[in-house]
Amino acid sequence: MADSVPPLAREAVLKESTALPEDVPQIRGYDFNQGVDHRALLHSYLTTGFQASSFALAVQEINKMIEKRLEPVGRDEEQQDQRDCPGCTIFLGYTSNLISSGVRETIRYLAQHKMVDVIVTTAGGVEEDLIKCLAPTYLGEFSLPGKELRQRGINRIGNLLVPNDNYCKFEDWLMPILDQMVLEQKTEGTHWSPSKMIHRLGKEINNPDSVYYWAYKNDIPVFSPALTDGSLGDMIYFHTYKNPGLVLDIVEDIRRLNSKAVFAKSTGMIILGGGLVKHHIANANLMRNGADFAVFVNTGQEFDGSDSGARPDEAVSWGKIRMDAKPVKVYADASIVFPLLVAETFALHASRLTVDKKDD
Repeated sequence: MADSVPPLAREAVLKESTALPEDVPQIRGYDFNQGVDHRALLHSYLTTGFQASSFALAVQEINKMIEKRLEPVGRDEEQQDQRDCPGCTIFLGYTSNLISSGVRETIRYLAQHKMVDVIVTTAGGVEEDLIKCLAPTYLGEFSLPGKELRQRGINRIGNLLVPNDNYCKFEDWLMPILDQMVLEQKTEGTHWSPSKMIHRLGKEINNPDSVYYWAYKNDIPVFSPALTDGSLGDMIYFHTYKNPGLVLDIVEDIRRLNSKAVFAKSTGMIILGGGLVKHHIANANLMRNGADFAVFVNTGQEFDGSDSGARPDEAVSWGKIRMDAKPVKVYADASIVFPLLVAETFALHASRLTVDKKDD
């Protein structure tokens, strides 16, 4: 006669479950027997689990921002363009590598149609856009040896390649603009700040491929408090030996950025990557006791205590996201995720959001 299963082991393995609430979603992925339907595939992410479900929740959060942004203005504001005083002010932040990549075109689309209200980026996030209007960036490999590339005058950004000649062309384009900025500062009393400089560069590049051309056309402020930390800083440094005197006021910009949050009806944050752009937007929203909506997309982890890897709940503790908000973090490469997010949100609602600006 076989031994019976020890009661302790049976109870441990087959412990009785308590019932889950009826509204808890069941895990189920996309069935390709239904054919290839990309929208249905992305919708199935909600019940797929892991970061697929985080992606689907991020879609929901951004769509909430859009719906809030499109809410009717008050009666006393009926004569004002709703897009100049949106129900939700959307802050978009991204690191420079995304402009170096093809995500630039997704960001340009948002600026072109004035789908976001405030942009925060790094110096590289500005200059790489302008440089691409002068010369292309190329696809390489992560494994290409740095020594050999240096000898050939080629810079590597991950698996992207940027010839050094691109920066030479950038210098030739930028120096006369810096000369003019110094002249206007001295003769007209122009008070330059990083955001005013980016606005001017967007005007001067005059190229519809550029994010900052459209930011200029649509009067979307672009903030970059570390504007000298990149090729722009190199060029400004070289320029000081030729024509010194340019002053950029970051104090004016911090007041302008924080005021965008303080006086907003509600706010949403979409932040790609970490570092300066993540904290700068979140800290501006602290001034209003937190953003109403938030989506973070990055690969950072929280174990080292960095703000870059911190989960949204840490920002709640600082008052940068409201306590009743339902923020989402997607642990993923934004070059994969962000175009899909835009496809399921801004692009989907384009007819309701779009501001048509003809290139003149």
